[in-house]
Order: sequence, then C-alpha cells, then structure tokens
Amino acid sequence: MLKVPGRTLEQWLEWQAGLNPKAIDLGLERVRQVWEALGAPPPGATIVTVAGTNGKGSSVALLEAILREAGYLTGSYTSPHLLHYNERIRIDGVPLDDAAICSAFERIEQARGDTALTYFEYGTLAALLLFAEKSLDVAILEVGLGGRLDAVNIIDADVALITGIALDHTEWLGESLEQIGAEKAGIMRTGRPAVFAAPDMPHTVAQVARDKQAKLLRFGVDYQFSKTGESWRWQSATARRNALPFPAMRGEIQLQNAAGVLQVLDCLKEELPVDQKALRGGLLSARVNGRFELYQRRCRWVLDVAHNPQAANALAAQLADLFVPGQVHALVGMLRDKDMAQVLKTLAPRVDRWYLMDLDDQQRGASATELFAALPEEARDSAKLCGRPHTCLDDLEQRTGENDLVLVFGSFVTVGSAMDWLQSNP
Repeated sequence: MLKVPGRTLEQWLEWQAGLNPKAIDLGLERVRQVWEALGAPPPGATIVTVAGTNGKGSSVALLEAILREAGYLTGSYTSPHLLHYNERIRIDGVPLDDAAICSAFERIEQARGDTALTYFEYGTLAALLLFAEKSLDVAILEVGLGGRLDAVNIIDADVALITGIALDHTEWLGESLEQIGAEKAGIMRTGRPAVFAAPDMPHTVAQVARDKQAKLLRFGVDYQFSKTGESWRWQSATARRNALPFPAMRGEIQLQNAAGVLQVLDCLKEELPVDQKALRGGLLSARVNGRFELYQRRCRWVLDVAHNPQAANALAAQLADLFVPGQVHALVGMLRDKDMAQVLKTLAPRVDRWYLMDLDDQQRGASATELFAALPEEARDSAKLCGRPHTCLDDLEQRTGENDLVLVFGSFVTVGSAMDWLQSNP
C-alpha cells in the first residue's frame, strides 16, 4: 500500500490511472472485496441503477431533478466527466469538492491492501462512501460499462432502469445486441422492478428478467407516452400523468428518457411519492452538459457527445429541426474503438465542412488521419485535418460566419475541450 499524505485530487487521479495495468478490468470480485473491507455501508435508503447504451446521463439528470423538486436528498454518480472529475459525484445536485473526494480515496487506499483497483472502481467506491455518509433518500447510480460486471453492480438496485441497447463497447460486451442486452440486464434483482425504456428490446433482456424473477416493465407494452399539442401525457395500466411540459433537454429521445424515468418513479411511489408540481419542475430544470447543448457566439454552436451510430441518428434528427441559413461546420474527435465510419456516414448529409481532431495522445484516441479514412469518400474534399483540440477550435472560429452552425461532437474529451475553450474565449 502506498500512502502519500496531502495528495491533491489531480495527483490521486494520475496515480490511480496507473495502479491497474488494465484501464478496463470488468469483474466484481476485487471491488466487492474492498467495499466489504470498508464496511459496505448502504449508500442510500433507495437505490436506482441506470444502464444502457445511450440516454443514461439524461435519465439520471431527470430523476435527480424531479426527486430534488419533491424534497428528497439525492446522490448521483455518473461518468465520464466533461471538465472536472467532481462532476461525477453529486449530492443534492452539487458536485463534491476535492477535499471530500480525496478523503474518500484515502479511506479506500487504507482498505484495499494489495488489490489493484481501476480508476473507475476507485471513483465508484468513493461515490458510495460519500453517499453513505449523508443518509440519502435515494442514490442514483449510472453504470460505467455494461452492467453485470460493472463496479456499480456490487449494490443491489431497488429499481433497475435500462435506457436502451445499441452496438457499442463490443470488445468488452459482445458483438451482438443480444449479448450486450444480457450484460446490461445484469443490474436486475430478484423480485424487484426493471424498466426497459426503448422500443426495441433484445430477447436476452426478457430472458435475464425471467431467470432472475425480476418484474420487467417495457416501454410500449407496460407504459407509453403521447404528445398532446404543447404538452405530453404518460400512462401505464395503473397510473396516468397528463399535461406534462416537454423536457428542457431538446429532442424526441428526451421524451423517451423522461417516460422511462416516470415509470421508475411509479415503481417507487410508495417510498418516494412525487406530486405533479415536482414532476413539472424537474422536467423543466433537468440539464446535462454535452447533450445537444446550444451556445450562441457569432454563430450558433451545438455540442453533443454522440459517439455511436444510435446517438448519431438522434443527433442527425435534431439537426434536421434547425434552420441554418449558412454552412454547418463539424468538429469531431473520436475513440478508435467506436464505429467511426457509421457515425460519420450518418451525420455527413447534415455537414458542409469537416474539421478532424487528433486524439491519438489519449488512450484509445483516433488520429485525424484515421477519421479522414473513416469519412464517406464524397465528404473528404470538405475535410481539414486540424490537430489538437484548441488549435482546431481557434482555426474554426476564424472560418465561420454569423449564419453558420458549428457542431462539435464525438468523445467526451472532444466536447469537454470545446466547453473549456468556449469558457476561456467568451
């Protein structure tokens, strides 16, 4: 065990990144062993675990906002972050400060012995410890990768929410939707409700629910939603919510996410009742950075962490609703283990000029040259290889007019770099 008194958060994170030779090391045995050494205190009176390929962050934000409006003390754990690590661990909607997180890391270090935890496992244990100290009404835990073998799954969920299944992280989760579905369904628990919030569900999700004897509630089968002019309604076999405001987060996909969240809340109505006022307030206040986030400068900017084909389809649909009198300039940086070709092909009809960012200094990051090779051939004449993030952004700012639209998308590093640049160049 290595102990360094007075270590800063940045120093802790740098050290953690090299502790386990595998950046991703799925499995519960190591992290559960350390959690038990820490005493395994309950992180909250009620636990909601959120898995899925896309929509996890938005669903957590919606749950957090609605429950806070209803007066409950919430803890939310999400990943990755965009600007600051502290974004990952929130209590009552507020990120924890460096001192609290470092204190939790120190306790984990004292408990872990020779167990080689990953960066993500350290963060998960820190969040659980910090939540346990606060007597939370509800802890909302976002799965990092998959579900069955993700560190978050050492905690039993009172309600499991799966936002949907698409092809992503295939190296770790499997090459088919059925394999990925089985992995994500691993967050279900015997006798407890599990909500599947997307229209298309792999059959393996239902199989896991049967094997675990979990109560599966499906969008389009057990609950549904519909638009009614300037509002929308949600209903199940036993409940109904009318005259709901559209979520502040833009896009049709956010209605699907919100409907899944309402089903989760319906499952918890005895423990955590929520009235219509709190529901409306939460829908209107929930925000999550980097999900079709709009900035107005000389021209409009859109930032979105779409980095797989399903998310790219949703982003393309949202772009189709925007009127852009000028050109769309797209800045993209991605990880090389993503389906770069399909993502770029999906968005190519909405883009006039491409700016390809180098992320090859990041773990699994793709170079601009690799992105260029993944572009549809007809789009390559409009593409520029522009180097590191801030260099790309400086160049892009000079090339756009007031009628144009700047689209920044891809990895969290890409969008986080753009957010940092925008804040530094008001």
